[in-house]
Amino acid sequence: MKYINSLVCVVLVVGAAGAGAQIPDPGMVIVPGRTALLITDPQNDFLHPDGVAWGVVGNSVTENNTIENIESLFKVAKDVDMPVFISPHYYYPADHAWKFEGALEMLMHNIGMFDRKDALDTHGLHGSGADWLARYKPYINDGSTVVSSPHKIYGPETNDLILQLRKQGIDKVILAGMSANLCTESHMRELIEQGFEVVVVSDGTAAAQVQEGDGYQAALINFRFIANSVWNTEQAVHRIRNSY
Repeated sequence: MKYINSLVCVVLVVGAAGAGAQIPDPGMVIVPGRTALLITDPQNDFLHPDGVAWGVVGNSVTENNTIENIESLFKVAKDVDMPVFISPHYYYPADHAWKFEGALEMLMHNIGMFDRKDALDTHGLHGSGADWLARYKPYINDGSTVVSSPHKIYGPETNDLILQLRKQGIDKVILAGMSANLCTESHMRELIEQGFEVVVVSDGTAAAQVQEGDGYQAALINFRFIANSVWNTEQAVHRIRNSY
């Protein structure tokens, strides 16, 4: 009986919350020294018209002005000396020997996405699909941006990003990059689980739009449900500038 009464209370509370209640927006205060900009996969295969994924992500990237918005985030972060972190995606020959894969994993391997010859060999990297988008190179290759080891599927569970953030005393992250419902969302989820505050920049990302669904729209729902807040690029730039 006690269990049934408790269950009834839960149902009543959930029902009341669902009858028009709004999801809270906890927000995030940018604190210099504790806040960083994180960009996932700012690479040609996602963001260049010749990239292998452009056919499915290109419309979303164009509609969101994603390329320019990511650059705006880079620029303001560098202007105010906010720490910048990159979580890239690379596949080496050994990764193609995996015995099982998820759906999009399999697609990425099949089309040679983010392929590199070797972890210690950059031959053929320049200008390839795994390389940074050229307009981002001045920001990433400036000697102060932290480039983590590559994540192998979608989230930072397989790289050293969280270690790198914690070693610099970062506990607040402004997140953008590619791709919205895959690597960007997976980074958001793991960072939240690891105790970071996370804001996602809604138009600083994009995703595949295919017959089975719109990855960008799917991600927007989860960003709103899970992140501390969701800002657009204009809001993010304004708040970063005003915090330093």
